[in-house]
Amino acid sequence: MRERAVNLGRLAFGLLAAVALGVQAYHVCTRHASLVNFFSYFTDLSNMAGAVVLLTGGTLGLLGRRGVPDPVRGAVVLCMTVTGVVYAVLLAGYHLPLELPWVNAVLHKLMPAVHLADWLITPPRRRIAWRRAVLWLAFPLLYLVYSLLRGAAVDWYPYPFLDPRRPHGYGRVAVASAMITVLFVAVGAAVVWTGNRLGRRSARSVGVHT
Repeated sequence: MRERAVNLGRLAFGLLAAVALGVQAYHVCTRHASLVNFFSYFTDLSNMAGAVVLLTGGTLGLLGRRGVPDPVRGAVVLCMTVTGVVYAVLLAGYHLPLELPWVNAVLHKLMPAVHLADWLITPPRRRIAWRRAVLWLAFPLLYLVYSLLRGAAVDWYPYPFLDPRRPHGYGRVAVASAMITVLFVAVGAAVVWTGNRLGRRSARSVGVHT
């Protein structure tokens, strides 16, 4: 019963995220803004991955099949959690052009909490190896490189802390990038440690009741 409720919840929240992204993309198009810019926000990319993970996991779970691999889930939890933290700390007062208020609330506030809750409620069944978790940092680092290279080419940057046209230029960007990298490492370590600890506890609980 509990597992069914979790999977139904995944489907519901995955669908909500997908609808929010779709409505926002349509809104951008109707304002004749750049759809490429829309897909260049870390928030949107992370939420797209998150929606796929939730919808896939919920569907497979209801069909009685094994869901999304836990390392993939962990990578999404990391990206979504950092998305929520960075928004709360750095971007809450920053005007995001064309973003609808309810979409902003769903993507920046609700969905990070949903993915973190899903990880805590259904922790990984197998221990997440630290060497595998290091690979979670690949996407954020590639995103950073992409944002800076594309920004220099088209004169547009998704976030103010990545914009070298602002005071102190690339020096400020380097400091901000280093701080956010530290945040990714710290949150990633917490996700792995918490998931493994809760996973062991869940396995012992199942063993006791079998």
